[in-house]
Amino acid sequence: MRGEATVLHADLDAFYASVEQRDDSALRGRPIIVGGGVVVAASYEAKARGVRTAMGVQRARALCPDAIIVPPRMEAYSAASRAVFAIFHDTTPHVEGVSIDEAFLEVGGLRRLAGTPEEIAVRLRERVRAEAGLPISVGVARTKFLAKVASAVSKPDGLLLVRPDHEEAFLHPLPVERLWGVGAVTAEKLHSNGVYTVGQLAELEAATAERWLGKAAGAHLHALARLRDPRPVATTKRHGSIGSQRALGNRSYTAGELGLILTQIVDGLAKRLRDRGSSCATVVLRLRYGDFTKATRSRTLAAPTDRTEVLLGVAQQLLDAAGPDISGRGVTLIGVSLAQLTSAGRMQLELPIDWHDGARIDTALDAVRDRFGSAAVTRAALIGRDPGWSAPRLPEHE
Repeated sequence: MRGEATVLHADLDAFYASVEQRDDSALRGRPIIVGGGVVVAASYEAKARGVRTAMGVQRARALCPDAIIVPPRMEAYSAASRAVFAIFHDTTPHVEGVSIDEAFLEVGGLRRLAGTPEEIAVRLRERVRAEAGLPISVGVARTKFLAKVASAVSKPDGLLLVRPDHEEAFLHPLPVERLWGVGAVTAEKLHSNGVYTVGQLAELEAATAERWLGKAAGAHLHALARLRDPRPVATTKRHGSIGSQRALGNRSYTAGELGLILTQIVDGLAKRLRDRGSSCATVVLRLRYGDFTKATRSRTLAAPTDRTEVLLGVAQQLLDAAGPDISGRGVTLIGVSLAQLTSAGRMQLELPIDWHDGARIDTALDAVRDRFGSAAVTRAALIGRDPGWSAPRLPEHE
């Protein structure tokens, strides 16, 4: 017998664009594009005209000439996210954040205190609308996968409950693209074999799906199609890396400009690292070129650190090593991840300790930014620069 539908997937609708419309009444009901060289987010009014995330702004303008383009305001989005997540945590102690604008919530066991999962979802949506001023879609189901699909189907600004006895009737008629992990390439492989719906995939033998898609991917997607997803809502998960990336659009950037963007990224990541009381041992640089190929470079330090200057120096060395490719092929995305995280309190210090290093400077700068905002103090190299450039930040991960 299947269990009760107690997992909520809460997903803010067109998050960045919704924040812009919330904060400026003149933008409400209008097609909004958030971005610089590329579309970082689009309102539903713009999406209805064919505008999609990661599309070039020039193409988006051709599809929607009356769109209003606004630069990203990451501090506003982060503040809105914190307000919404505070509501999540006030609803249940079992919250698994997926990104800046979505989370899973486990509400099983709250029936006596808060009502049924559907009733909890209704109140959650009302609170997010009233307290954060934002629309949110919620899916309620027995598993995380089904809850995520339900929230997507309910968009925009909807609520959908998938009852355990109605799971196959809900899922199997949907296109295979609704499965978690099916992108354009996988969808084409399935289509070429006559599989267009989730139900058709579920009818296959697992070995057939594995032969077409590869052992791991085939087994995973076949299990989802047959409603098998044992993953619980993970509330105590500690992530092994944090990262941030910027989409740069199609214009070419000099090595100096890329270095400044890299400085902005590492400066913010190092502060996040110290805020969580961690150090990192590995710096990873990711680049995407104009021909859509990607490159990843990494370096592991002799000892974990949370110092901005050390991390920035390593990141810059990785970027310098990619110099010939940058000038020849152009860079359309740059990202940095800090990996192999360790609790700062457990880090073994090297001797002799140099008390004239940048550790105390980092701490002082963090305190100023915490009190007066991230723009209160900046590096000399960034003075007079637009923090957004035409290189909007994409959603960060932790």
